[in-house]
Amino acid sequence: MNANIKKATFAGGCFWCLQPIFDQTKGVLETFVGYTGGHQEDPTYDDVCSGESGHTEGIQITFDSSVVSYEQLLEIFWYNIDPTAVNAQFVDHGTQYRSAIFYHDDEQRHLAEDSKEDLDESGRFDEPVATEILPAVTFYPAEEYHQKYYQKRALHYKMYHDNSGREEFIQEHWNK
Repeated sequence: MNANIKKATFAGGCFWCLQPIFDQTKGVLETFVGYTGGHQEDPTYDDVCSGESGHTEGIQITFDSSVVSYEQLLEIFWYNIDPTAVNAQFVDHGTQYRSAIFYHDDEQRHLAEDSKEDLDESGRFDEPVATEILPAVTFYPAEEYHQKYYQKRALHYKMYHDNSGREEFIQEHWNK
């Protein structure tokens, strides 16, 4: 396997909203939305939505590190979540919507910790950064109908996304 091909795993609320951003990133080879960080084996969407599985909705990214760095992926991630929210992201509430960075090796852990510390010390937010940094564990891809939802159910996705509060937060805090 090519040493430049790596994985990154993030959780930032509704996984539908993270997939298009990373799919459009040069150097990202593949993305899957799914469930990670919990205790239940082979969870379904209903299991995760119940809040009982311990999992959070997440995205697993396969990327070419010679084209896009892990640091760049972290930056994209931070710019698309509310890092101060505890067990929530925008209109979605519950542990299944908590934000987290799941590192795959020590280098990713150090980079994630440094980026979180830099963000926390930046003064950009009134509250501390609550995003967890945890070792990557089993990632369970979500059901097929959730993959590339923004393409498969574009109108429904747009209605959800446009009413989630995510874009307003990004505009207010990142001026993007």
